[in-house]
Amino acid sequence: MRAFSVIFLAFILALIVLADAGSLPAFIRALYRFPYGDKAGHFILFGLLNFFLTQTFLSSKSNPRRKLAAVSTGLILVLFIALEEWSQQFFSARTVDPLDLLAGLMGVLLGGWAAWKIK
Repeated sequence: MRAFSVIFLAFILALIVLADAGSLPAFIRALYRFPYGDKAGHFILFGLLNFFLTQTFLSSKSNPRRKLAAVSTGLILVLFIALEEWSQQFFSARTVDPLDLLAGLMGVLLGGWAAWKIK
């Protein structure tokens, strides 16, 4: 699970860099044609990321404070999402949208909750 979490995080970081450069692949740009398609993308991507990361920490037998690490991961991810949304004002290809932030935060909550329930 750890390797998958790292790969998924790298995927999301690559998407952010591509979006900042205005170079998103066509299949991702197509999401913007649907009402709230980009919001669904934020919800799903950040929800899955928190799910994978939380699962990784909850599965770790070497970490005696697994629950604290899992909750901390969610909080750090929330901070990351907020900073990423705020940083969009500095890129001409991006627009700051509070609903994107809300969708990402809701995804983090659901992803963390689901990981917690499964473990």
